[in-house]
Amino acid sequence: MGNNVLAHVPDINDFVSGLKILLKPTGVVTMEFPHLLRLMEYNQFDTIYHEHYSYLSFLAVNRIFQTHGLKIFDVEELDTHGGSLRIYAAHDDDTSKPTDKRVELMLDKELNSGLDRRETYTTFAEIVRRTKRRILQLLVTIKDQGKTIVAYGAPAKGNTLLNYCGVGTDFIDYTVDRSPHKQGLYLPGTRIPIYHPDTIRETRPDFLLILPWNLREEIMAQMRHIRGWGGRFILLIPEPRVL
Repeated sequence: MGNNVLAHVPDINDFVSGLKILLKPTGVVTMEFPHLLRLMEYNQFDTIYHEHYSYLSFLAVNRIFQTHGLKIFDVEELDTHGGSLRIYAAHDDDTSKPTDKRVELMLDKELNSGLDRRETYTTFAEIVRRTKRRILQLLVTIKDQGKTIVAYGAPAKGNTLLNYCGVGTDFIDYTVDRSPHKQGLYLPGTRIPIYHPDTIRETRPDFLLILPWNLREEIMAQMRHIRGWGGRFILLIPEPRVL
């Protein structure tokens, strides 16, 4: 079992060939990884960061495993990390594990979404650039009204987003995080200071930007008291919006 491992290896072919060697004759390999289709469908470009060597479609993973003598006989869709896949693989000559219909359905789904075509990716790149412009338009409008913005969280995806958009302390006064290991430090690149969440109650900002959007419901419930002074939440993925 390897959860969130496959996307992190620098030589994925070497890694999968090693799985073939290690696997017992009737054994099963399970791997979980963020799903490229979901990333593109929901415009999650902020999850593209340096510790991932690969952004994987099921089409690509299936081909890689086939190349190294392994067959994927089942696949599950998960909500983890904004949308992930969990695959089940065995030796290609292991007849004890019939291929589930979900494998063919997932292959068809990705083909119908154009993940085998170059233009799908160039179109996505333009969507990302358009989203960046809309994010900046929203933040500029808020700041031009004399309002204050702070952020919640210090996740990797947030750093990717803010650095790509060129958003620093000119827009965001500070961010907060419950981890004491992050408090008192700064976000890399943007140099936005990280404080304890209690700072929000003390400074009463007009807007709270949620950087870990996958935890938005939990954070909005935790910080619902900002509504008491008219505070509102901002989400930027998949599109910038005020809640």
